[in-house]
Amino acid sequence: MEIFMRQIFFVLLMLIILTSTAAAAQGKKILYVPIDDRPCNLNQVVQVAEKLGYKLLTPPEGIIGTKGFNGDPDKMWAWVEENAPQADVAVLSTDSLIYGSLVGSRLHNLDAETILERAKRFKTFHEKFPYMTIYAMGTIMRTPRSGSHASAEPEYYYTYGAKIFNYTALLDKQEMGLLKGGDNRVFKKLEKEIPQEYLDDWFKRRTKNFAANELFVEYTRAGIFDYYLLGCDDSAMYSQTHRESRKLTDLASDMGKTRIQVNGGVDEMGMLMIARAINRDRDQRPFISVMYNAGKGAETFPSYGNEPIGISIDAAIIAAGGLRIPAHDRADLVLAVNTRANGKTLEANDIKRNKAKLRGDVKTFMEPLKDFIAKGYPVAIADIAFSNGADNSLMNQLKVNDLQYRIKAYGGWNTATNSSGFLIGAGVLTKFMDDDDVAELLTTRYLDDWIYQANVRQEIVGACYSLKGEGTPLDLKDKVQPLEKLLNERMNAFAAENLHMPSRWHLANLQVNLPWKRTFECNPQFTILGFMLPR
Repeated sequence: MEIFMRQIFFVLLMLIILTSTAAAAQGKKILYVPIDDRPCNLNQVVQVAEKLGYKLLTPPEGIIGTKGFNGDPDKMWAWVEENAPQADVAVLSTDSLIYGSLVGSRLHNLDAETILERAKRFKTFHEKFPYMTIYAMGTIMRTPRSGSHASAEPEYYYTYGAKIFNYTALLDKQEMGLLKGGDNRVFKKLEKEIPQEYLDDWFKRRTKNFAANELFVEYTRAGIFDYYLLGCDDSAMYSQTHRESRKLTDLASDMGKTRIQVNGGVDEMGMLMIARAINRDRDQRPFISVMYNAGKGAETFPSYGNEPIGISIDAAIIAAGGLRIPAHDRADLVLAVNTRANGKTLEANDIKRNKAKLRGDVKTFMEPLKDFIAKGYPVAIADIAFSNGADNSLMNQLKVNDLQYRIKAYGGWNTATNSSGFLIGAGVLTKFMDDDDVAELLTTRYLDDWIYQANVRQEIVGACYSLKGEGTPLDLKDKVQPLEKLLNERMNAFAAENLHMPSRWHLANLQVNLPWKRTFECNPQFTILGFMLPR
């Protein structure tokens, strides 16, 4: 009887703590300027924060970057200063407030004086609102491998992109003392083949952006930024992006990683910074343990990255305000990382390789995963075996073993760093959520990462090419309406067959659109109905 009463007391105590912490957050506002309005940067981040009672103040339509509009920095600055008195914390994209958006940072023709003038407004803002804690996030311009990977680059990159990439890779190697026998000959050949005017334009823009990032490192050192997260957009082991990241890392080497970091990804930064702000507000430092699959594991060097995934994940944990620990049984979140044994990250749209059939490395991954779940550990799955979508073999195993809604978080939507970083930011906050909220976040990810990215997206791309009229997968034009109709039919059918919710829940009102009028991302909206547990 005494043991029973103690258990009841413990349950009541936990309910009081959860209720009081949620109530404490009610009405708290965070000023949030994302890098653009894509779902991964805006409404999916807002969705997570609102589960904990936080209100994210975000720039309105018409000034924030979106498809076909690179944003208006001056109007965003005016909006920031107007709304700052309502909040105690600001999470600010330096790209948005200088160039308008992430895409704007790649395509602008701003002069150096304008860029530095806008950059210095962060210092002015800090002086005007000295009580405001500022978490800033910026990017190092990407270096796509070729023009076919460059949906938002200068027009010449479509023709000369591969050569520019290889040229800068050799520059990077040269500075690191890693050039080999024939490299100098290749270097000189590329230098002759790439028109000088294109190299001048490309490097001039990067030089101006780099100067702004140098200033922001100094602002962090001066305490203007409480924390600065600098992300490397699509990159590689050797590239101009990696070259600049080395220099900025050296510049910031006197500051610890709890003040400034240069990380391997970009689109996860908003979620990581909001998680850091919330953890700081709650005076929390979540403990995270990590389990990698057998094989290359942490040494996996993913596509679109410039470092092993183990380094990126450790950095994301720090960015979210967490601490990595070795003991799974003491962790607030157990991060299980699904990698291929050979360390290759293939594309999710490779239907020959990304099959639902059980692979050997997925079987190996499932063994400890099942054990963690059986022990009641709060498990999150970073699904990075494939880029740009989920691993169908893993997802089928979660389905057949009825594990889809027995984990706390999942991520597998884009690059390895995007998927794992967003997952870490959202996952560490699930500790404070009830089962209904966790189920909603899981469903968002399953719909986006698994059902759309790894499966339905291929059908939509194929239908785009077969439909009459103008439009390509990168710009759907007059094909948007018929493709969204097909999208909703296929998404609803796939979800009905493959999402196995506990009996008290039911997925309803699923509507999906293509917010940027292209096939790269979708925006699923839905409700979960059924016999809900009381909140």
